[in-house]
Amino acid sequence: MSTRDETRPPRSGEELDASKLLEWLARQNPVFTGPLQITQFPGGASNLTYLLRQGDKEWVLRRPPFGTKAKTAHDMGREFRVLSALQHVFPYCPKPVAYCEDESVMGSPFYVMERLHGLILRKDLPKNLTLSPQDARTLCEHLVDVQVALHQVDVKEAGLSEFGKPEGYVRRQVEGWSERFRKAHTEDVPDCEAIMKWLAEHLPPESGRAALIHNDYKFDNVVLDPKDPLKIIGVLDWEMTTLGDPLMDLGCSLAYWIQADDPEEVQMARMLPTNVPGMMTRRELVDYYSRKSGLPIQDFHFYYVFGLFRLAVIAQQIYYRYAKGQTTNEKFAPFGMVVAMLSFRAEQVIQSGTF
Repeated sequence: MSTRDETRPPRSGEELDASKLLEWLARQNPVFTGPLQITQFPGGASNLTYLLRQGDKEWVLRRPPFGTKAKTAHDMGREFRVLSALQHVFPYCPKPVAYCEDESVMGSPFYVMERLHGLILRKDLPKNLTLSPQDARTLCEHLVDVQVALHQVDVKEAGLSEFGKPEGYVRRQVEGWSERFRKAHTEDVPDCEAIMKWLAEHLPPESGRAALIHNDYKFDNVVLDPKDPLKIIGVLDWEMTTLGDPLMDLGCSLAYWIQADDPEEVQMARMLPTNVPGMMTRRELVDYYSRKSGLPIQDFHFYYVFGLFRLAVIAQQIYYRYAKGQTTNEKFAPFGMVVAMLSFRAEQVIQSGTF
């Protein structure tokens, strides 16, 4: 079974200076010796991800997108600190190797971590991977199990007690993402004003729960064991990790979850294999999470609407960069249509009162 994401030469305008990078790396760790081969992973709608190779040794480098000004949204130091802190309390993190805040090396902060070798699921299952309906359900259960395990991490033991402000978290998220959308809005996408107004008027009561949350937890951010594809061995992309309400994290995860009986227009935006026979429905995922975590969940559609809206904001921020010429990656050209679909979906959920 092929288990690796194929890398390619860096996209035009996203190349790295190999000589400067190697010079800096060699000063940090003598393991970095010899010629350095740099290729780029095809993903990376937010932060950019590269493969560094020296002979049979491999590492992964993460940096913000070129042209970005929102440093708080692409805080490499924060992501590196999370990985460093979680090493001894959450066994699914890649090991961080080195962090650089000197922008003279490549124009932005960046960090290097170990590469986890395994299978990452994208839009459709690989041709050489077959999941029975029971396998698919088991994989869903394992996906939720790892998210619950993250939410149950003792943040004090991990040294992350000051990594966020759980009090007022939901309100700040609604207000913050609303502000981000308005700043990135372009005239060719819906204005989402009705959605933002509904979220602001339907904030759930403060839960008092404080958990370490990933904020982008989904199939293509977990690594599966190539020998046992139902087993999760790693979790990637920790750039938005913070302390907050775990149900908000679950809502963000479900925003990506397009199930088999969703309408055709929704299926067109599917990015993950969540519609294959045996995969849980959104309702089943929420119920399973509630049982495993011990958290009672009375009404979840607020969290799902927020997840859809937040995903629309992320897509719009990326589309804004493309529309303004800050990135030339053509795969971002249709993101405006993605924003329109997500906003329509959020409005449907608001009107129906169910997810």
